[in-house]
Amino acid sequence: MSTKKLRVGVIGCGAIGREHIHRLMTVVPSATVVAVYDYFEEAAQKVAAAYEGIAVFPSGEAIIESEAVDAVLVATTDDTHAGYVMHCLDNEKYVFCEKPLALTAPECEAMLAKEKAIGKRLIQVGFNRRFDVGYREMKQAIKEGEIGEPLMIHSAHRNISQAPGFETDYAITRVAIHEIDITRWLLEEEYEEVQVLTVKQSRRTTGDWLNPQLVMFKTVTGQRVDVEVQTDGAYAYDIQCQVVGEDGTLNLPDPAKVWKRTNQSFSYSLTDHWAKRFIESYDTEFNEWAESVVADQLVGPSAWDGYVSCVVSDALILSRKTGVPEKIKLVEKADIY
Repeated sequence: MSTKKLRVGVIGCGAIGREHIHRLMTVVPSATVVAVYDYFEEAAQKVAAAYEGIAVFPSGEAIIESEAVDAVLVATTDDTHAGYVMHCLDNEKYVFCEKPLALTAPECEAMLAKEKAIGKRLIQVGFNRRFDVGYREMKQAIKEGEIGEPLMIHSAHRNISQAPGFETDYAITRVAIHEIDITRWLLEEEYEEVQVLTVKQSRRTTGDWLNPQLVMFKTVTGQRVDVEVQTDGAYAYDIQCQVVGEDGTLNLPDPAKVWKRTNQSFSYSLTDHWAKRFIESYDTEFNEWAESVVADQLVGPSAWDGYVSCVVSDALILSRKTGVPEKIKLVEKADIY
């Protein structure tokens, strides 16, 4: 592996892939992108032409197998993640995979078994909120006992719109998946049972999916979490989180904005897109990932975290259909996690 800069190959040159390529090329000093591939070759060619030193490869597998690539970033469609990640493991190559890690729990279990056999972590999953300064401040306050023992969490995940083809299940697998992970991380607890409640539907929904939905978690020690998931028609892209403890509460800081006070209004601006709200945490995420790969010791969200989110997502979707809470059953956790 290069001791100067981590040589990254990127599979997927869509919107988020382009965001990450730009970040790796301009914000992350310990990494550089050397190879790209996209199903639509024109997309890969366009990205490669925008920077020096990037080669277009004929396939994702070719990037993974290349000796010129130290680590791989997977930013393709959800259904292709498992195949590319397993190919990285087969080649014992570090891989950063955007969420979800896979579409099924058995696919994740195969990755866990492979990493265990290798004897170290090679996978990091793109649960970006763990790198947000607000969530990190909350976690530190919890660890230091500033609010006593956490008892419950109230959260909201509100979106202005969705791309064509959005479906009801995506409210869990593409939206609430962030709360599934960040709540586990804040509380350092696994879930015992989960549930989805349908509520009065918004007339602002532009498609035929259920919106909003109320997602509920119960941890193994009895803490309760509720998440309002609004996938369409919200006033802004707005992320809220309040941790209620024995001795006080923690509220997620809104991004630093100028407060506007006049004789007619009192307000501050919210963003309209996730990339604007979490731009700094994405920078932190990839800086820390690159540095940890160079150090040969991953520290970010693991394949275990990706597996748990998959199991919980499946249980939530089932709960919406059955109308009752569903239990969470996990395989044994390996020592490497």
